[in-house]
Amino acid sequence: MIKFYGYKRCSTSRSAQKWLKDHDVDFELQDLVEEPPKKEDLVKWMSEHQDRGLKYFFNTHGQDYRKLHLKDKVDQMTIDEAAELMSQNGKLIKRPLVVDGKKLTCGFNEELYQNTWL
Repeated sequence: MIKFYGYKRCSTSRSAQKWLKDHDVDFELQDLVEEPPKKEDLVKWMSEHQDRGLKYFFNTHGQDYRKLHLKDKVDQMTIDEAAELMSQNGKLIKRPLVVDGKKLTCGFNEELYQNTWL
């Protein structure tokens, strides 16, 4: 089952949900602000998809990212440190975060969704 971590006030999350529904892709929704992913899960995903870099997982356009001056810190962070931050503040995660057992996407791009989730 696909797990969809989104945020109800995020237009990108809403667009991605609509796309999945329009293409009959079943998913389980979890609000990543009210209930961020667990640190262990984030460590696992970031480790399995290390080739994308830590910045891939961060909401680099978000207010919390800017307030914490993470732009200057992410490159020196360990996976464990990044996962700790994100597990405590879901607004730091690029949304939507969509995962199944093997695949993972952050953000929404129709072509990427087409290639990954269909």
